[in-house]
This record gives sequence, structure tokens and C-alpha cells, in this order.
Amino acid sequence: MSKKIEKYNSKGVRTSYVSTVIGISLVLFMMGIVIGGVLGIENIQRQAKESLQVDLFFKPSISTATIQSISEELKTWKKFKEVKFVSPDGAIKEFSGDDSNTQEILSIFNGENPLPATIAFKPKAEFANKKGLEKIKKQLLTVYQDELDEVSYEEAAVKSVNLGFKQFVFLIGIISLLLIFVAIAMINNTIRLALYSKRFTIKTMQLVGATSKYIRRPFLFQAFLQGLISAIIGLGLLVTLFYALNNVLKSITIEYNLTNFIILASSIIFLGVIITIISTRIALNRFLKMKLDDLY
Repeated sequence: MSKKIEKYNSKGVRTSYVSTVIGISLVLFMMGIVIGGVLGIENIQRQAKESLQVDLFFKPSISTATIQSISEELKTWKKFKEVKFVSPDGAIKEFSGDDSNTQEILSIFNGENPLPATIAFKPKAEFANKKGLEKIKKQLLTVYQDELDEVSYEEAAVKSVNLGFKQFVFLIGIISLLLIFVAIAMINNTIRLALYSKRFTIKTMQLVGATSKYIRRPFLFQAFLQGLISAIIGLGLLVTLFYALNNVLKSITIEYNLTNFIILASSIIFLGVIITIISTRIALNRFLKMKLDDLY
């Protein structure tokens, strides 16, 4: 009978340990999404800004060869993410969107292509704002004043991509604080419930003369392991989620450099360990201060 009870208790302890780890892992996974979102927003914002396109239109007297030469020169400028030369044939195909439409347009102009060669470029993120693009426009019109006729871009799109992300960062900041508060409360509750089943063991150790420090030691060490294991599992779930999203989302790529990944991993591990230890210590102090009759 005693062996069955011991086996039952051992199974109960393992189940409690596993359920605690799973619960903390899911909470850390949620916190990791928030932290990863904060770290990844910069990359998403950079991609959005660098998708803005500026078109350069040249004077009618400028030859296609000259425009192509200017395109090669602009590729050496450090302000541009991408520079693309658009030939007259490429311009009319882009304008018409269909071969049949292209032939129809050419027939209207007696087979002559009415569209000139142009250059399209995408600025780097730090220049993809009103001030940066105005500076680029002024510089282009100064350097190529004899060739350039117009520098065209959508000011509304520039304003929208910059203002939109400022609002989004503010919103995600508020959500992050709320989620972290909820996550800490959930981890604390999970730890407290796990220790509740061991309250008689804690009180028995105290009654036979064990000091509070001696009683806390194994529980805090177990909390450290639980937090570490939970953080590793949560981080694994995050990596899996980001990998899955990269295969689903085609327009935006979720990517992290080594520095951001280290920050994310360190944050998850630190939060997992420190919150688990603090929650365990608070719950232990509560049970250590309770009277024997209050345990029932």
C-alpha cells in the first residue's frame, strides 16, 4: 500500500512539474511575441520605407544612353537602396500591364513608343521621409540640372508610412505593458498553485527545525530549472512561429540579426528565471508564515 501511495505521489509531483513548465512556457511564448514584435518593428518599418519609389523624368532631348549612364552613376550613391533603369519598352509594358494593350497604344501612335526612358529608385530607410526625400530631390536637380525634368514621388505615401508606424509603436508599447503585467500575474499564480500542493511538506520541514533558508533552497533551485526549461521551450516556439510566418507572408519578411536574436533570447531566459524565482520565493514566504490550522 505504501509503495502505491509513494508511486501515486511521485506521479503527482511529476505531473505538477510538467504542467507548471508548460504553463510558464506558454506565458513566456506570449511575452516573447511582444518582445519580438518590439524588436522586429524596426525591420518591418525599414522594409516599408524602402518600398517607397521615386521616379526620375528627363528632358525630351536627353538620349536613352545618357539616362542609362546616369542610372549607373546613381547606383554608387549611398542614399539609395535600389536604382532601376526603365527603358521605353519596359515603361510602356509597365504602363499598359498587358501585351494586347501595349500593341493598342503603339497603334495609336503609329508604332512609335510615346514613353521615354526613366529611372526609378528606392531610398534607404533613413532617407524615406519628407525631409530626406526633399534633400535628395534638391541634390538630384542640382547635379543633373541639365538632364532632369522632374523628380516624382507620392508625398501622401511618405507621410503615411512614417506617421502610421509612429502610431503603431505607441500602440504596441501600451499592449506590451499590459501583456507583461498579465504574464507576470499568470506565472505567479501558476507557481503559487504548484506550491500549494506542497504546503504540508513545507510546514513539516519547518516544524522539525529546518530554517527558512534551508527550506527555500531546493524550491528556489527547482524554480530556476523550471524557469530555464520554460524559457528554452518558449524560445523554441517563437522560432517555429517566425519560421512559419516567413513561409506564409510573402510581402514582409520577419528577420532578426544576431544582436536582436541575442536580446530576444536573453530577455526570455532572464524573465523566465527571475519571475519564476521571485514568484516562488513570495509563495514560499506566504506558506512559511501560515499557521498549521490555516493550511487546511
